[in-house]
Order: sequence, then structure tokens, then C-alpha cells
Amino acid sequence: MKFSHQIQFNAVPDWAEYYLPYSNLKKLIYSIEKTDHQQSRPSIDIEDGGYNEQAALMGDESTETSNDRFIATLNKSLEKIVAFYTKKEKELYNDLDELIVAYDSLDLTSHIAGNEGGLGENSYLLEESEQPYPGLDRNGTTWPKEVIGDVVDIKKRMVDLFVLLSELKSFIALNLTAFAKILKKYDKITNNNLKRHYTTNTVNAAYPFQVTTRNKLNERIQESERAYSTLATGNNLDLAIDELKTHLREHIVWERNTIWRDLIGQERKIQNVGLIESKPTAISTPFGTMRITRDQVKNYIFLIICVAVFIALLKAEIFDTVEQNRCLAILVFASMLWAGEVMPLFVTALLVPFLIITMRVMRSDDGKFTRLSAPDATKRVFAAMFSPVIMLLLGGFTIAGTLSKFGIAKTMATFVLSKAGTRPNRVLLVNMLVATVASMWISNVAAPVLCFSLIQPILRTLPTDSRFGPCLIMGIALASNLGGMASPISSPQNIIAIQNMNPPPSWGEWFILSIPLCLMGNFIIWLWLLWNYNPERQTPHIHPIRATKDPIDGTQIYIIVVTVGTILLWCLAHTYESTFGDMGVIAILPLIAFFGTGLLTKDDFNNFLWNVIMLAMGGIALGKAVESSGLLKTIASQIEVIVTGFSAFQVLFVFSCLVLIIATFISHTVAALIVLPIVAEVGSQLADPQPRMLVMGIAFVCSAAMGLPVSGFPNMNAISQENELGKPYLTTKDFLINGVPSSIFSMLCITIIGYGLMVLIGF
Repeated sequence: MKFSHQIQFNAVPDWAEYYLPYSNLKKLIYSIEKTDHQQSRPSIDIEDGGYNEQAALMGDESTETSNDRFIATLNKSLEKIVAFYTKKEKELYNDLDELIVAYDSLDLTSHIAGNEGGLGENSYLLEESEQPYPGLDRNGTTWPKEVIGDVVDIKKRMVDLFVLLSELKSFIALNLTAFAKILKKYDKITNNNLKRHYTTNTVNAAYPFQVTTRNKLNERIQESERAYSTLATGNNLDLAIDELKTHLREHIVWERNTIWRDLIGQERKIQNVGLIESKPTAISTPFGTMRITRDQVKNYIFLIICVAVFIALLKAEIFDTVEQNRCLAILVFASMLWAGEVMPLFVTALLVPFLIITMRVMRSDDGKFTRLSAPDATKRVFAAMFSPVIMLLLGGFTIAGTLSKFGIAKTMATFVLSKAGTRPNRVLLVNMLVATVASMWISNVAAPVLCFSLIQPILRTLPTDSRFGPCLIMGIALASNLGGMASPISSPQNIIAIQNMNPPPSWGEWFILSIPLCLMGNFIIWLWLLWNYNPERQTPHIHPIRATKDPIDGTQIYIIVVTVGTILLWCLAHTYESTFGDMGVIAILPLIAFFGTGLLTKDDFNNFLWNVIMLAMGGIALGKAVESSGLLKTIASQIEVIVTGFSAFQVLFVFSCLVLIIATFISHTVAALIVLPIVAEVGSQLADPQPRMLVMGIAFVCSAAMGLPVSGFPNMNAISQENELGKPYLTTKDFLINGVPSSIFSMLCITIIGYGLMVLIGF
């Protein structure tokens, strides 16, 4: 949780305006950063060949002015906190004194403790229903009837006062933390050292944060606890403290429930910025009024069409066997649902094995091709779904999660970016390469999220109309898409490709193909973006990114050793095949190493992209059914007739063009699920069989499809980036102008250079 949310979540609602305005101070820091950056841009003296000395002097003056501006704002907030605390402290202490006086004035001559014998004639034991709070008088403390009303009132006021005193203590602690965090952020952003001086001389010297003040508050809280123990628990102080803390927790839970609902509402509003919400239309029915949106109507209509096509294909007799006809119906039905996204993709993937088994499309593989019963088909389908490939995917998620959680990916990325300098052209290229490398190890879903967070200091300091912001965001998105082909674990389509290759490629073979293609693709896209945006014409100098200064610890070293060791074993999987059997078995090692030591927790495991895993498992089941039913061989035979006389290169080029179009409009993973099994079978039936080469090339092309905002997660993440005014940096037009040519360039690299590399290594 961000600290701006944390302070709001933990603040006392009625005191909210008296806390340090953390969010506003963050905005002030970014404003100061932007102003300082614009003022400190060096002017070049062409004749002297150096920087103008006046610029350096202006930079020093700017730093001093910025510090004065920030300190003045902090002082104003501190004065407000001190004034509120002083007033509230006096008010609560007076209330406590009055309560103690009221307690001392009670007539306690008839008081009898429940553990000292029976009740006195004029004594009264509080019933549970009469107690102002549950649990009071649990020790059977008794009071004279004539004072029972006063006792109940004092107990209730004492509980309320304990809660307020505890919240006042929290008020001090939260504001002290807020000062420390905002000063740390200011020093980091502006490269100053203000925190130590201001904290020591100003914050700690203020009345609420003095040690004597906090000790006095703790004493008054303990005084309220002792008074409550006398009133409610028969001088059992431990029980009194437990009961008071219970009341405090209940009070905080009630407050936080209200605040949390507000926060969630705000988050949803932020996430929906830029999305056009359909207004629901009210429809009267015999069962009442039903509200439905235009998007829901479209989905229902498309779903009806999908079901109609499915039923029509079931009744049609296109092929000789019932298994092939039914498998075709399932294939088309699932493809339409995936393409239209009528329901979540993983739900359609779960529907696939259900239809395969209940419609009995599986056949035996003993050469007789008899139709399998539902129990036998169930064993075959589910055995195929949890394959070593799925374990490889889980291993990739584990490594990605650990590198992100412990800041290793961010540390490495900021170190590289800090060396990029301040020239936009160079910074753009370095950011693109960082995005591609990050995609290689933490997936092309997490990589753009990381990179977009790292470039925020650059975006904040750019002029509002600068073209470098959109150029940089576009470059990271396109490079992250290319990074989807960089390693076997960088995207789901690679996992599907490995499933359709026999034998699967080693990591070494994969890198021989992917790394040159990624570098070449990034270079071409970089040149295109420079030609299209020409960022240095408008923004010759940008804000540098600072490397993280946190020292590396033993935990991070352990993570790096395990990660590098796992990758080396993956690269040498064929060498040690007799020991490990498959790369999926090696993928178990990081799960044991990171979850077994407690570095990753059950919550981290639950946060894996299980929807992607379910989608991959559904695709594997569909591929198995298409193969077992004989449909795959039949379709491949018919395509073989069409491509008769074509070379492997021509077949690769034709399929690449087809897949590039399909994957631009639908998910890269879905395109791979539909096309790769067919490509593998067609490749095996060529005059010169090269199924592995075709599958590898088409899988790479799936990642290269990036012509629209919906073409992959990096593009969707990029188009959601907005400036400080809430205006998106990119539009659909930007993707058409840059994404479509980049897709074509990358596809040509794959089919020409990639084909040559695959022939060279014997694919």
C-alpha cells in the first residue's frame, strides 16, 4: 500500500485535516523537481567549448530556493499539527482528571468484590445486558445500588477516553513517520540532504514529538488502564488492558471499514479513467426491471452466434468420422469465444476439456483408433494438461516474483538506466533494451509495469507538449512485446510452442535465435521512433535516472545464485536429460529454494497468474484432442495440397503474415493456441520436414504483433499512461503509425534473418 493511502487508512477521520498533507507535499516535490530541472539545463558556450559558469551559479541558487520553499511548507504543516495536538492533549487530560475525581467521589463503603463472599444487602451485580460494553465486570465486581448508574457512566467514558488517548498516540507516530518519509523522498528526488538537519532541529524539537511529551501521554494512558481495572475487573490490570484493547480494535475496525470503502471507490475511479462506461438501459420484465448495458447486449448476441455455429457444426458431416466433426465444432467454438472474449479466456479454457470428454472426441493411440470412453478420455486429457511445460511456467513465475519482490530487477534496471546519460535518443534505446531484457526474465507482463514506474522522474520533468514522453512510452511497449520472444519463460505463447516441438529446443538454442532477433528488432524500431518523433529537436536534455543506492544483502545474493543456477541447468537440460528428464523438473528447484526458505509466501503463490496457467492447460487439452481425433492430420493434409511445391521459407512467410494479422486483433496466446498445432503438422508433412523451424518462427511472430492498443498487455499498459493533467500520452493513432510498421519490420526480421539462423543451427 502506498504511504499516502496508508496515512489515510490509519488516520482518525475526524482529525484528517490535521495530519501532514503527504500527497500535496509529494506534488510539491515533483513541481520543485520539474522547476529545478528546467532552470539547471546547461547553456553551451560554443566558442569556449564548455558549460556557462552562470548556469552552475544559477543551479546553486535554485537549490537554495527550492529548499526554502519546501521548508516553508513543512513548517506551516508542523505548526498546524502542534496547535491541534496541544489543544487535544489539554482537552483529553482534563477529561481524564474529571473522571478520576468523579470516581473518587463515589460512595464505595458498601462495595464488595465478588471473590470475597456473597453480595451485600444493598449491593448489585451488573448483568451482561446492563453493561455499557460486553465483558465489563467479568470478575463479578459488585457495587451499591445507589451508585450503579454513576459506575456504568464512568466505565463507558473511561473506555471512550482510552480510545481517544490511544488515537492521539497514533497521531504522533503516524505524523512522525510521514515527516521521515516525505523528507527522504525530497532528498532522493532533488539530491539534497535535508532530512537529518530538519528532523533533528525542527521535528524532534516540536512539542508533540518531544520525548517528555510522549512519555507523559503513555503515563496518562496507563492511568486510564488502572482506573478501568478498578472499575471493571476487580483490579486485574492484565484483564483490563485486554478488554480496553478489544474496544480499541473494534473502534478502529469500524472506522477503517468506512475509510476502506472510500479508498476502494477511489481506486476504481482511477482505474476506469479513460474508459467509456455504457449507461445501462432499463427493461421491464414480469420479474421486475432489469438493467443491461450495450456491451452486455453485444456479448449476449455474440454468444448466441457462437452457440448457433457450434450446433450447426455438430450437425454437419464435413469429415468421415464423428470424432473429427465434433472436434472441429469444439475448435471453432473455443476459437470464437477466445477471439470475442465473451467470457474470461481461462473460463473458455476450462470449458474445452469438459466438451472434449463429454463429446468423446478422443481416440486410442494403439493404431486401431477406437473411440475412448469418458473415463479413459478423462485420464488422457488431464494427464496431458498438467505437463512439464506447465511446471516450467510455474518456475518462471517463481523467479519473476522473487526478482520483483526483493528489488533485484529494479536495482539492475536503474543501474543500467543511470548510465544512459541525458540525451533523449540514447535514453530511449537503453530503456527499450532494459524492457526487452526484463521481459526475458520477469515476463513481458511485469516488465512494462516496472519500466513505466522507472521513467516517472523523466516524464514528470518534461514540458507538457514534449514529444519525448509518448516516444519513450511507445518504445518501452514495443520493446516489451519483442521481449516476449526472448526466452522460453517470457510469454505464454513460448510455452505453447515448446509443447508443439519434438524434441523441445534447449535454452541455448533459443537464445541463439531470440537474442539477435530482439537486438535487430529493437534497433529498427528505435530508428523508426527517432524518425517519427525526433525527440532531441524539442527536448535536447532530460532528467537523469539515479541508480538505487541500497546495498546488496545476503538474501539477494542467494536469490541471484539460485536464479542463475536454474537458468544454467535449463540451458544444459539436454546434457542432463538422463538425470532430470525435462526442463519442467528443473523448474521445481526455484519453487523449493524460494518457498521453502520463506522468501515467498502462500500469498505470493496465490498471486501467480493462474488465469494464464489455466489458459495454457486448456490450449494443451485442445491440441491433444485435435491430434487424437485425427482432425489435425486431416487439416494439415488439405493445407499440404495448397502449399505443394512451396519451400519451408515460403510456408513460414505465408503463415507469418496470417498469424501477424490474427495476433494483432486477438491475444498472442490465443493465436498461438489455434495456429501452432496446425503449423507443426503441416511442417512435418513437407517434402523436407521442418516442423520445429515453423513452430519456432510462428511463435516469434505472435510476439511481434503489436499494431493496436489491444495487441498484448504491454500495449494496453502503455495506452493507460497519463500525464499530470489526466491526458493519455498515447492514442490508437500512435499505435497505427508506430506499431503497425514495427510489426511488419519485426516479422520480416523473423522470416528472413530468423530463418537463416534456424537453418544454421539445424532446426
